[in-house]
Amino acid sequence: MKAIGVFCLLLLLAAVMVSAIAVVWTRHQSRVLFVQLTQLQGRRDDLNIEYGQLELEQATWAEPRRIDTEARSKLDMSMPSPQNVRLVQQ
Repeated sequence: MKAIGVFCLLLLLAAVMVSAIAVVWTRHQSRVLFVQLTQLQGRRDDLNIEYGQLELEQATWAEPRRIDTEARSKLDMSMPSPQNVRLVQQ
């Protein structure tokens, strides 16, 4: 009878030790994943800021007045005279 009691006690001790190690390992993994999540959220925020800046830059470059200025200064383009304008109808 005593052998069965000692065996059960050792079995319970082993189960408690395995459970304790599993809790420690799970907490460690949780912390590692939380740090990774925090880093990814920071990267996401940086990308959102960069995206907003790129949208603003795109809006600036696509403004009709800016396109006209660039065409006149860099490409030496100008408005055609009324004699050179032809209307095409489909």
